[in-house]
Amino acid sequence: MRLIVTTFVGVVFGFFIGVSFPTLSLTKLTLPSSLLPTVEYVEDQRSGLSTQRFLNVFNPLNRNNGSSTRAQVLNDTSKIWVPTNPRGAERLPPKIVRAESDFYLRRLWGNPNEDLTSQPKYLVTFTVGYDQKNNINAAIKKITLQLFSFIMMAAQLNGMSLSGRNGLSMWYAKRFLHPDIVASYDYIFIWDEDLGVEHFNAEEYIKLVRKHGLEISQPGLEPNKGLTWQMTKRRGDREVHKETEEKPGWCSNPHLPPCAAFVEIMAPVFSRDAWRCVWHMIQNDLVHGWGLDFALRKCVEPAHEKIGVVDSQWIVHQTVPSLGNQGESKDGKAPWQGVRERCKKEWTMFQGRMANAEKAYFQALGADTTDSSAH
Repeated sequence: MRLIVTTFVGVVFGFFIGVSFPTLSLTKLTLPSSLLPTVEYVEDQRSGLSTQRFLNVFNPLNRNNGSSTRAQVLNDTSKIWVPTNPRGAERLPPKIVRAESDFYLRRLWGNPNEDLTSQPKYLVTFTVGYDQKNNINAAIKKITLQLFSFIMMAAQLNGMSLSGRNGLSMWYAKRFLHPDIVASYDYIFIWDEDLGVEHFNAEEYIKLVRKHGLEISQPGLEPNKGLTWQMTKRRGDREVHKETEEKPGWCSNPHLPPCAAFVEIMAPVFSRDAWRCVWHMIQNDLVHGWGLDFALRKCVEPAHEKIGVVDSQWIVHQTVPSLGNQGESKDGKAPWQGVRERCKKEWTMFQGRMANAEKAYFQALGADTTDSSAH
């Protein structure tokens, strides 16, 4: 079993891998086309196909005049145009397109087919500042000692450092953990920095996730510290639980959050397929991720069976108050108050966006949207 650990550290983005290479300094990050602005077609001397010609072909307002042009482009066997290719790659033959990438570092010499002596299948990321470096070092050592039988190397990518004064885990994940970049990993851990892992065994955790068919999961939380929801509370008499009881009135349906189909954003673990869905649901302008945990169920089916908490491998939420330090005093309020207000505001915004999006979708289908509790 192999694992990659990635830390998002204040001003350094570190990749921890199981292959020894010379120290590298990268100066350029190539992102997938879906992260970039829409590609504008320009005149191509080799193909003779102009921007206007392509616009005419695919402009729905130009149906009559464009029909013959569309047929001409698509039927011209001397040129390549593959609409099913990723956006921006339509002019390439499908067999040359590589839409996915990974974090594996490669040599500058030798046969490319022999570069990788191992390919880690699990990715762990932490978003952490320097104040939590001791805690995060302990977590990395604990996890990697269990999963690696060889020496790890930390490569500081100074030219590609992911620095953000106010960055949070989902902010980084949206920008740097695109599904096509992490497609080679079976599971992706996206963890906060204030987690104690003394009682956590990552290898056993993966076994239990597979055994119980969990697509989205988290370790159970030590019952007496840092607990917000009953669902995430560790049960001492079982391997995994998928449902719980909450305070009266908190759960409209026993199969819905927070009584089921629910884990917190502090320590989620996603399967490859679940993360591909969740990544698209993360809002680019909402940095805290509040409310996202209540919507994770949208990405798996049936959610109350495929989302759960692993009890026998548990962690401690140390509740380090790091976010409040990043706020600003305003109108006589403490910095942490501004941060908390932003969290609540984002939760409301996310709920509104999801409700409106679902309503618009079902209305377009002509479906009844008066009862959206099941959606």
